[in-house]
Amino acid sequence: MLSTDQKGAVAEIAIALAATKLGIDVYRPLHEGGRYDLILDVGGSLNRVQCKWAPRHGDVVIVRCYSARRNRNGLLRRIYVEGEIDAFAAYCQELDRCFFLPYEKFVRRTQIHLRLDRANNNQKRGINWADDFDFAATLRGEQGAVAQLGERRHGMAEATGSSPVGSTLFT
Repeated sequence: MLSTDQKGAVAEIAIALAATKLGIDVYRPLHEGGRYDLILDVGGSLNRVQCKWAPRHGDVVIVRCYSARRNRNGLLRRIYVEGEIDAFAAYCQELDRCFFLPYEKFVRRTQIHLRLDRANNNQKRGINWADDFDFAATLRGEQGAVAQLGERRHGMAEATGSSPVGSTLFT
């Protein structure tokens, strides 16, 4: 069984790999102990990202939105506040999937539940669907059509995809 430190390391590596596969530049702070683990350059915007191990419980993936450490008085839990991070990125090992959750959608939350399947009580409102926060789908949408620029062999940029650039809507 993995320790909490090992789970955090696996989550960071999985998230960095998923971002790199999408062509997103990934940066790491020079030291440990800050409020964010990675910096992702998404569409020219640097995002401070806190990486989380997200266990699956039935049809729900749980993202815990706090840090926890022991001190002489016991367990100290601290939630993330505005200005410390720009997003949570979560890795669910059981699904081998990453999720990207912008902080502004989950301000001062201690947990986020991402539903994989419909609720037993047929609730539809107020549900955070896992597919809506899927890492690849969310970050591709953030990059927009300009990120579709390719490069010809002679070095000149060539637009691919939508025409004109920006005419495609992401949902």
